[in-house]
Amino acid sequence: MEAALVVLVVALALGFDYTNGFHDAANAIATSVSTRALTPRVALLMAAVMNFVGALLGTEVAETIAHSIIDLDSQTSHTVLVVVLCALVGAIVWNLITWWFGLPSSSTHSLIGGLVGAGLAGGLLVYWGNVYDKVVLPMVISPLVGFGLAFLAMVAVLWIWRNAAPSRTTRRFRHAQTVSAAAMALGHGLQDAQKTMGVIYMALLTVGWADRDAGIPLWVKLAAAAAISLGTYSGGWRIMRTLGRRIIELDPARGFVAESVAATVLYVNAFALHAPVSTTHTITSAIMGVGATRRLSAVRWGVAKNIAFAWILTIPAAALVAALATWALTPLLG
Repeated sequence: MEAALVVLVVALALGFDYTNGFHDAANAIATSVSTRALTPRVALLMAAVMNFVGALLGTEVAETIAHSIIDLDSQTSHTVLVVVLCALVGAIVWNLITWWFGLPSSSTHSLIGGLVGAGLAGGLLVYWGNVYDKVVLPMVISPLVGFGLAFLAMVAVLWIWRNAAPSRTTRRFRHAQTVSAAAMALGHGLQDAQKTMGVIYMALLTVGWADRDAGIPLWVKLAAAAAISLGTYSGGWRIMRTLGRRIIELDPARGFVAESVAATVLYVNAFALHAPVSTTHTITSAIMGVGATRRLSAVRWGVAKNIAFAWILTIPAAALVAALATWALTPLLG
């Protein structure tokens, strides 16, 4: 029974990774597509490749997901597997709901909310201190940092190129966006694929199929990288339209700055802080930051308000779905 549950958890985790790819594909390429720096299909292919590469660059975020959210030793291995399974159900359901409505919510927080909700319903110990330090604080701080850095960087760009010919400057920044979009896609793979690795690793540790000292198995890394890449290549057109056009009409310079700042925030959190931050929150706030350099009214704050509401709702909503799934499936799964 436990072996079957592990296989089911792995399959669902890779399914979540796939939905993460098409749900969050817009994070990496919306700005480049909206400014016509890249065609949609080329942008998606580039993002898929960079997602794959980024997923293999580190495991710090995966280790945080596996060890710092719920206590694997506070219940039986069977109960832990059911909890992880239901956490994935909660995360996938919320991802699909927000994708359907075109809202760029956080797959990261869907997964963490699912783990918390299923963990509570299943009687597992939740590490609330870690949730606050590694999830809640970055959830608040990363968008503020992204907005502030993007605003300041855009002001600097406008000052440095204030006397340059507009057509030549636009052309150069359009070319530069190829690099910044690739950097953003790399950061997306680095952050988001690792979360799936962490969940699979958690299930493997529970039944003794992995060694804590040996770290995450190579096949887990490759499977997670492949799933998010395939999801990204399948595209996320609804959310891409929201990020690329509905928040603000972007030009190549603003697109370049937004992507560069967002990628930097993702790298710092992954490599230095080991924090599972949201790529969605980071790029969206950076887009708002560069948009505010025109004038505050240039940002469509009504759309921004709807996005912020989805951000706030994501963790409790995914937690609720996961808790309901836990209560419903526990009697069936024994």
